[in-house]
Amino acid sequence: MSGGTVASLPEGLLDGGVWFRVEEASSASAVRRAAERLAAALAMPEKRVADLSIVAAEAAGNLVKHADQGTILVRAVRTTEQAGVELIVVDSGPGMADVQRAIGDGHSTAGTLGIGLGAILRQASRWDLHSVPGKGTVLAVQVWPAEVPEPEWAAGLTRPLTGETVSGDAYAVREIADRRQILVCDGLGHGGLAAAAAQEAVRAFRKAPPGPPAVLVEALHRALGHTRGAALAVAELDSAAGLVRYAGLGNISGTVFGVDGTRRGMISMPGIAGHQRRQVREYDYPLAPDALVVMHTDGVVDRWTPAGYPGLFTRSPEVIAATVLRDAGTRRDDAGVLVARSSS
Repeated sequence: MSGGTVASLPEGLLDGGVWFRVEEASSASAVRRAAERLAAALAMPEKRVADLSIVAAEAAGNLVKHADQGTILVRAVRTTEQAGVELIVVDSGPGMADVQRAIGDGHSTAGTLGIGLGAILRQASRWDLHSVPGKGTVLAVQVWPAEVPEPEWAAGLTRPLTGETVSGDAYAVREIADRRQILVCDGLGHGGLAAAAAQEAVRAFRKAPPGPPAVLVEALHRALGHTRGAALAVAELDSAAGLVRYAGLGNISGTVFGVDGTRRGMISMPGIAGHQRRQVREYDYPLAPDALVVMHTDGVVDRWTPAGYPGLFTRSPEVIAATVLRDAGTRRDDAGVLVARSSS
């Protein structure tokens, strides 16, 4: 493959990724080309770039032919040793009642990703899928250059509001000094200045020394003083203690979902990190084995419930986050979702 220079990449592809609305053949081709260029920029072997090209072409082509409101996120995924490419494929079509049957080559279900799914999955390093009749399908596919890393315990997605090219919402995940911590932030307003505030929060979160969530929120508040500010929250999943420790400023929603279907909301204090705050408070919440922590910005409606999605919470954090974003995210605002799983 050639032409994979960084300069030729669509803006944002090496960072949080780019969403493509896939409705016609030209947009499907754009997805394939973007995936190829990203893989080349990440120095993936030519064979894996070719495999990724097949995955992208099949996934995007299926959306054009058979799906409703199909979108694909193309983004880089990284470990300390290597980088790969991930596609998040989302549709609002009729969905699949029998996913295992749809995986087989030759099976066709109009309006779903079923056609050619087997060909996609053969080229993938890792994949996960969830589908509900009447709601649609979400497929997460990763192509790695070599050894496939262990699945991540947390993953997030952001999407800009309609008409913007960058999102003011952001998230970050870190493990430091045996602490598993996650951040979700929403830069004040929209566009470039909101995105700059959110990215400054991510940068400060990643470089901050080990500390509990309240200490981190205080540090982020100080770090954002030169920006327009942000709503943000930090959660720490302590599976050994069976607790989530949580602290936030502003309108970030955090919920602990139990495997039995229970849900418990977590509390953020009023304020804007970087500009206005009351005393930052940290709260502890029970965290059962295999529980999920779901955090999102106000671009995602809080009325979303997992009851209508059988089996969703057994899927990967990427697939869960994409499903929530599809069905609860608003197009009138930036939207961001992060999902983290407690260890067993």
